[in-house]
Formats: sequence, structure tokens, C-alpha cells
Amino acid sequence: MAVLTRPRAIAAGVALLIAGAVAGGLVAGRGDWADACATGENGVIECAAGERPDAPAAAGELLDGTRYDLASARGNVVVVNFWGSWCSPCRAEAKELEQTYQATKASGVEFLGINNRDDRDAAIAFERGRVTYPSLFDPANRLGLDFDIPPGATPSTVILDREGRIAMVIRRSVLASELTPLVQRVAAEHG
Repeated sequence: MAVLTRPRAIAAGVALLIAGAVAGGLVAGRGDWADACATGENGVIECAAGERPDAPAAAGELLDGTRYDLASARGNVVVVNFWGSWCSPCRAEAKELEQTYQATKASGVEFLGINNRDDRDAAIAFERGRVTYPSLFDPANRLGLDFDIPPGATPSTVILDREGRIAMVIRRSVLASELTPLVQRVAAEHG
């Protein structure tokens, strides 16, 4: 049995308190998009076209060290996936995301991973051979909170429309058979 020092015991207690508050719905993210959207079939949160909130700004360093700004993708549908190398469902989901990316990229669809609460080397090793789209490195999960994705909701996927607004949110792992038609539906919309 591990012995916790006083600082570690306090940190563990705070982490449990936060996890409980998130699970109980007491901690909201900063985006507040959930008020404008409704949970539909299979737990997919959908935002009506006329009521979609703007996605928060998302910029930073990709795992390969280059800079990325989500604003540069305006005009394209963007699928944003929150993941971590430590996340078991993320391993199974990665091939599904890549399959959807390959099936939809010719329709003006981009994919962006956001790696959270992770080590850069572990994240790079995880991504290698699994996905071909870029991922932002966000070890503090700041972008997740901006998107109203709580720390315990990894993996999660957000589909942005061509105007940079939140169209759909899925707070669990997804299969290509589910995700591809959702992305195609948003890609078929006309601004």
C-alpha cells in the first residue's frame, strides 16, 4: 500500500473533490454551449443551426512543435477530438477517427486532435501509426475546459460547422459508423 505524504494526500483529496463535482454536474466549462443544444439519439448533443454557439478560440503548439490556430480552418468543417495516450477508449477510437477523416476530408473536413493531461513523448508515440491529422498539445486541459469538456470526459469529439460554430458534441468514444454520417451531415450544410 502506498503511503501518501501530506501534500500528496491533500492533492489526492482535491482531485477526488473535483472529480465528484464534475461527475455531479457542478463544474461547468467556460463555453456554456450546452444551454443552446439538446441531447439527442445515442447521447449525441446537437445544436440547431440557428442557435449554434461559436467555438472558443483554440491555438497553440502541435505535437510536432509547429503552431496551429483553429481560426485558420474557417470555411471547413472541423472535427475536434480530445484524447490522451493514457486513455484506453482513445486507443480503440483512434482508428475509427482516422477512418472517418479519410472518408470525409475531400468534402472540406479537417480533423484536429487535442491531447490533454499527457506527456508529449507518450502522446507522440501514441499518435504514430494511428492518425494522420495534427494534434494540439494541451497538458493542462485548458482547451477542454474552454469547450466545456470536463477533465473526466476524455475521449470527447466536437464537430464544428463551416462557420466555426459548435454543431455536435459526443462525450464518449465513437465508431466510424456513427461519426461519419454525422460529419457528412454537417459538411452538407450550406452556411
